[in-house]
Amino acid sequence: MTQRYLRRYRDATRMNHWFVALMFFAAALSGLAFFHPSLFFFSALFGGGPWTRILHPFMGVAMVLGFVFLFFTMWRENLLDRSDREWIANAPKMLAGDKSSMPPVGKYNAGQKLVFWAFGLSLLLLFVTGFMFWSPWFVHFFPITVRRIAVLVHSVSAVVLILSVITHIYAAIWVKGTLRAMTRGTVTEGWSRLNHPLWHRKMTRDR
Repeated sequence: MTQRYLRRYRDATRMNHWFVALMFFAAALSGLAFFHPSLFFFSALFGGGPWTRILHPFMGVAMVLGFVFLFFTMWRENLLDRSDREWIANAPKMLAGDKSSMPPVGKYNAGQKLVFWAFGLSLLLLFVTGFMFWSPWFVHFFPITVRRIAVLVHSVSAVVLILSVITHIYAAIWVKGTLRAMTRGTVTEGWSRLNHPLWHRKMTRDR
């Protein structure tokens, strides 16, 4: 029996996604090098401390700009609605292995939507606060107290982003067949019918 596939992502969207992913790892590792002395060894990946300090903000800006394109491509499908409350309420049962009470979802479930908005908010805060202590270009525009607060907010936002990415990667691996969506752009009909039945119904309506 021939396996049937549904198009989930365009090639441009997938390329954009992997560019953002690459910039995330570069920005995260270079940022962690300055987060704590025990992590400074990450700077060796970028040519040492001085080069890491120079490159980090540029890689961060590239990551944010890349995500902007993803944001405007996906934000409408990631708006939370009433049905998402039921999904969130039953999520503990799903994590325990019982999916019987989970409501049918569209292209994205509530967990994916929350991760998407965590990405957006944390990246916005990282972008704004990063400029406030970007030396030597913008640092002189802000008083020392504002810069200290910006460093704290920047660090907290980075932790939120890293945890969100870990959740995103774990979920993609945990749900078998999900990685194919971002490597080949398609998913099987069986995967979509099981995990995103409303989206499956929409995509196969005219068949």
